[in-house]
Amino acid sequence: MKVLSTAARLGVGLWFCGALILPAAAQQPTETVRDAARAFLEAEAAGLPGEVRVSVGPLDPHTQLPACAALVAFFPAGARAWGQTNVGVRCESPVEWTVYLPARVEVLTDYLVLARGLRPGQIVTLADLKRERGDLAALPESTLTDPAQAVGHHARIAVAAGTPLRRTHLRLPPAVRQGQNVKVVSRGAGFTVSSEGRALNGATEGEPVRVRMPSGQVISGTARNGGVVEVDF
Repeated sequence: MKVLSTAARLGVGLWFCGALILPAAAQQPTETVRDAARAFLEAEAAGLPGEVRVSVGPLDPHTQLPACAALVAFFPAGARAWGQTNVGVRCESPVEWTVYLPARVEVLTDYLVLARGLRPGQIVTLADLKRERGDLAALPESTLTDPAQAVGHHARIAVAAGTPLRRTHLRLPPAVRQGQNVKVVSRGAGFTVSSEGRALNGATEGEPVRVRMPSGQVISGTARNGGVVEVDF
């Protein structure tokens, strides 16, 4: 039987110990991924009225991500900046990976509620309105928050007392007219691009509008006062 020399036995022992203590590949702390998602949502919600509260759900506890030097958060297609949403976080260096986290953005603010019912054609006055406080993200789209948005306008339909007042309840002047040349503002994760197109339908502030671009492509966006159409990516 071959007997190892003392030096050989020492070498084998050192190799074995080294194999036991060899560190695993560095992992990205999951809390830093959530922090990146939270900071992104807070920045996206900065222009919303009222008090903004952001909560980001946890990653799957079994998720193991390689360490990352450049985290980038973004909205997946179809996600919105408030309410129940999803946010993606990807690593761009030195490795590439992407994860998605559930999130909620609450917008606590005062909004308008009808103190008494409206009849079709009735002109809205301050006496018809009262304020309530709640999460704007949980209310119907286009709910109004400022009496100046409603007072002096005619009701389009009958609306019951206690109903949150929406733009669609009123006859508002168009923000965009059919056939009008409009400014198209496209926004995405970290970028804003402006271009021009022609509106294919009229719309009031906050309503959907379709725009034909110079290339012939038709896109959909949200009408804003002053002949502006916002498109989110």
